[in-house]
Amino acid sequence: MYNNLNMPVNPDAPAHSDVRADYAGRRAALAGGLPAHGADAIVVSDLINVRYLTGFTGSNAAALVWTGDRPHRIATDGRYTAQVAAQAPDLDAVLARDTVAALLATVADEWTGEAPVRLAFESDAVTVAQFTELCAAPSAAEVELVPVRGAVQDLREVKDDGEIALIEQACRIGDQALAALLDRGAVAPGRTEREVARELEWEMYARGAEAIAFETIVAAGAGSAIPHHRPTGAVLAHGDLVKIDFGAVVGGYHSDMTRTFVLGEAEPWQREIYSIVQEAQEAGRAALHPGAPLAAIDAAAREVITAAGYGEQYVHGLGHGVGLQIHEAPGIGSAASATLRDGATVTVEPGIYLPGRGGVRIEDTLAVSASGPRSLTSAPRALQIL
Repeated sequence: MYNNLNMPVNPDAPAHSDVRADYAGRRAALAGGLPAHGADAIVVSDLINVRYLTGFTGSNAAALVWTGDRPHRIATDGRYTAQVAAQAPDLDAVLARDTVAALLATVADEWTGEAPVRLAFESDAVTVAQFTELCAAPSAAEVELVPVRGAVQDLREVKDDGEIALIEQACRIGDQALAALLDRGAVAPGRTEREVARELEWEMYARGAEAIAFETIVAAGAGSAIPHHRPTGAVLAHGDLVKIDFGAVVGGYHSDMTRTFVLGEAEPWQREIYSIVQEAQEAGRAALHPGAPLAAIDAAAREVITAAGYGEQYVHGLGHGVGLQIHEAPGIGSAASATLRDGATVTVEPGIYLPGRGGVRIEDTLAVSASGPRSLTSAPRALQIL
């Protein structure tokens, strides 16, 4: 079976989940935390956070969440009249091009308290120009603006069962796409990095991905020593390390996985650094326990690489959260001050990078729970010689 781009389509590809998330519960959780910020309500303008709270996926939107029993609202413009009714049917919709100003006006109209309403806004999402315009709005005189940072992101860090199921489905698509590519010998000398990357992306689309999670990394030879190398016309050659970092998107949720291969025959130094990275990754995975300090998780893997003499060639943190964004909280690194939370989905991705020679990274996406981490990616982690 082929699609309209003449790419093979898997007729057994799983359909995206149609289970509706508990958006009302998410808004209630956000509202419950507002008093700690000294706020009566919050206007959410980051589009990813709006989606998390409402299900709405349009390109212009803001959401208003109150404490107490006042009605929550969503604002968007007239292009999305039908879409907002379908995706956020439980919310009153305000149609306006300037969504934040429109919600600010509703706040001023609905507030009956003697003191000005204390309205939180996402200080990490609002620009200086937007804040200036907000302060100049006619209704701003009746509102006390309260800057809040990361309130929704804090909720997003812990995934519910539906979110984990979507991430796992995206991971499964990635696993299957990579396996298909390897099975037909598509990662081979003579092909370019760009050819392999684009073919892998279409394999993910053919299996039901709605998008790729980020620009696929295919890095061969010396390019594999660059952590975020972008694929070029460089030709894969016998003896190369080939690092492939990629992911799919399902229902808005991302996957992330890296595997590193050797073409033809592995030299001793390639086997050595691969073995060290594999040991480090196992140590990092084993350290994923709810309540564990993020810096200690990073250290568990980093100490393996440092003890082997390659500490200076491991140039990034151990991992990051994965969800509606490919990089979200928590960040697992040596400078992290928080602890790992039950229900987080994170990557574990140590690496060794030898400039001018090559590099190795092994990465999986895992769900964290009290019973132990569960890998959502399942491609083999042992060294594969292609």
